[in-house]
Amino acid sequence: MGLLVVGIGALLVITNPSPKDFREFAGTELAEQAVAEFCPPGKLPLMLRLVVQNCPELIRAQREPLGALADQFSQRLNFGLFSVYTTQLAGGQLLPQLALPGYELKTLAVAGQFLVLKATESNAP
Repeated sequence: MGLLVVGIGALLVITNPSPKDFREFAGTELAEQAVAEFCPPGKLPLMLRLVVQNCPELIRAQREPLGALADQFSQRLNFGLFSVYTTQLAGGQLLPQLALPGYELKTLAVAGQFLVLKATESNAP
């Protein structure tokens, strides 16, 4: 029984996702959220629709920079078996000229997976 517990613990340590894995996860999540927010029909102003031919593709192409941005505003608590990432992003930090909402997320990283535990949006930029 003890050997099984040690084996499971070792497996969790080995599969604890890295900060690089978090950047990839966060970039994909942020891109999908942005697609849902900005790309529905009629959401973009007419002038932008004339320039932006494929809104989802354009945003999804930004996964890497979005992941780096999330990493910049995140703190990792590494417990060995798992990690907890706390991301705090005030909308005004990104684009001060726009009234973007702020977000706080807590994400659990364990066994090669990510699970968003808590996501809070604040309307204050």
